[in-house]
Amino acid sequence: MGAPRVSIVIPTMNEGASIGRVIDEVAEAMRDHGPYEVIVVDTNSTDDTVEIARRKGASVVPESRRGYGRAYRTGFAAAQGEIIVTLDADLTYPAARIPDFVRFVADEGADFVSGNRLAQLAPGSMSGMHRLGNRILTGAFRFLFRFPIRDSQSGMWAFRRSVPSQLELVHDGMAFSEEIKLEAIRRGLRFQEVPIEYRARVGERKIRSVEDAIRNLVWLFRKRFGWVPRPSAG
Repeated sequence: MGAPRVSIVIPTMNEGASIGRVIDEVAEAMRDHGPYEVIVVDTNSTDDTVEIARRKGASVVPESRRGYGRAYRTGFAAAQGEIIVTLDADLTYPAARIPDFVRFVADEGADFVSGNRLAQLAPGSMSGMHRLGNRILTGAFRFLFRFPIRDSQSGMWAFRRSVPSQLELVHDGMAFSEEIKLEAIRRGLRFQEVPIEYRARVGERKIRSVEDAIRNLVWLFRKRFGWVPRPSAG
């Protein structure tokens, strides 16, 4: 296999129940689409996540610092592909759509592609409280930044490897998901949303619906009015 054209970055913390199946889905999706790499950014898993990921052929990058955003920034720095695609490790996102996301970036002119989970929620994929939180956060994003986004919290994205260096990304936690989108929009990048299926997760749920929603909402206001630190290196 030659140099990877696509890097699939997956953050993990104790995802042994699902990470192998996620990597298998990626392999099936990319079977006829050229060289790629899977980068698993592991934040101190205590189960067999790392062993399974390596056995499945992924490159494992350890990250001792906790946080969703921190893991992604570490993964982006390690990526070698021309195009980066992100997935969660819990089987919620459809890896089968990776070639479509790559095509939107490579051939159809998009700079940043984000999946809209709320368009195709599978049964059991979100609790009522989780759906409400997503609706509130997406509504706040639309109001504060005057952009008709449909799912501000989606975690399946695609973009050229050069894109993160153009953005001011500072959040280490879950709010990174909304921050990277609004940064791409603010800087005039061509932003595209794509309806995707969102499935019930496998393994232990990490998101705390109410607490995370409040924190993300506060972060949106801070970001809108400039009450955030400047980006740091690393």
